[in-house]
Amino acid sequence: MTLDTVIDLETAKLPLLHTPLPGPKAQQIVDRDTQFVSPSYTRSYPLVMKRGRGAMIEDVDGNLFLDFNAGVAVCATGHSHPKVVEAIKKQVDDFIHISGTDYYYPHLPALAEKLSELAPGDSEKRVHFGNSGAEAVEGAIKLAMYTTRRQKLIGFFGAFHGRTMGALSLTGSKARQRSGFGPQALDVTHVPYANCYRCAYNLTPETCGAQEAKGPHCARIIEDLILKTTVPPDECAAIIVEPIQGEGGYVVPPASFLHTIRQIADKHGIRVIADEVQAGMGRTGRMFASEHFDFVPDIIATAKGIASGLPLGAVIARSDLMTWQPGAHASTFGGNPVAIAASLATIELLEGELLQNCAETGQYLLDGCRNLMERHEIIGAVRGKGLMIGIELVKNRETKEPAAAERDQVEIECFHRGLIIQGCGTSTIRLSPPLVIDREQCDFALRTLDEALTAVTN
Repeated sequence: MTLDTVIDLETAKLPLLHTPLPGPKAQQIVDRDTQFVSPSYTRSYPLVMKRGRGAMIEDVDGNLFLDFNAGVAVCATGHSHPKVVEAIKKQVDDFIHISGTDYYYPHLPALAEKLSELAPGDSEKRVHFGNSGAEAVEGAIKLAMYTTRRQKLIGFFGAFHGRTMGALSLTGSKARQRSGFGPQALDVTHVPYANCYRCAYNLTPETCGAQEAKGPHCARIIEDLILKTTVPPDECAAIIVEPIQGEGGYVVPPASFLHTIRQIADKHGIRVIADEVQAGMGRTGRMFASEHFDFVPDIIATAKGIASGLPLGAVIARSDLMTWQPGAHASTFGGNPVAIAASLATIELLEGELLQNCAETGQYLLDGCRNLMERHEIIGAVRGKGLMIGIELVKNRETKEPAAAERDQVEIECFHRGLIIQGCGTSTIRLSPPLVIDREQCDFALRTLDEALTAVTN
């Protein structure tokens, strides 16, 4: 392929590279970015995007990549899905903004009603709109505090809930995310998440109670220890939990973990907040990850895949909880009509075909990753639901010592072969492609991972 070749992104399905990476145009932009953009951003490799369609990305030098990250699990319907683009263009022609905080427009109740119908649980619900996952988490926390008149919170190690000051208090993922920002804004007690591969208590599902009615130790400790020592139950507003932990390593808990949290919360009048920012909106093959576990939270925070790339977040809560007075919580840009138009189109696509494709293709990809595990000793665990799949790398399967540097090298090796992936946790590869991918693209990704793992371990 020559430099002046026009790539047909509408039909392209697999990578095609023709320059060293980064290419000359990409390098210029990386250099300019280094000069003018905040250094707090995290970039694993120099991908400089020009265009995208479906699961394909073209960079500024004309190289073509297969995207298995989807803008960090955001582009659920793929890059620039024509139906989403059409909905956006139509809304832009009508009007772009007026602020749902102060005025009415049909978009707000339309999407709120749809999300209320889709969210787990039979109770009536209401929705508050913001602009991001962190804003959704902030709103969920405020609602829990408002309705309980309590201030203390319980979260989990490994969790990522955002970087704004309230959400940062809940985030327990990486020390560098907190470093330099002083005392935390909220009173949060963290406990270990139900990571059965790396149990903080050196137990197994068979010995911890996960397979019994009493529930796993990591959930029971909330009542058996935390509520008896450092968090008086009548001062605890909420337990906030990711039904599947995202940044912490794509960790899938046993259903009994979530059920036990629900039981403890109900006993003490504590709200349960499900952070579905990454796992929600079809990512796991269900509209919400909570559905896999028959788990019904009081409040849901969601964002990322909700609008196929436009900024939108939502707090979904039982109607009897969302009764705060006018002015208690609002957002100038939250529920922007263009973002809502994109969201309604996204949900239509999810319900029409993409949820099923996610479930079926996700199982195919998960099986393929487990086959890779048979060939590569560096893979310690493979887990996931739908197209939310984690591959945890270890130096030794017996000691389970994390292979963090090797994970980072695998990311770069994949990039240089045309596959876009990203890490999470200490040493986990996350696969979160657009929900439009097919088996041919899965096969390419699996071959590329196989090659990258071989290159790193030999």
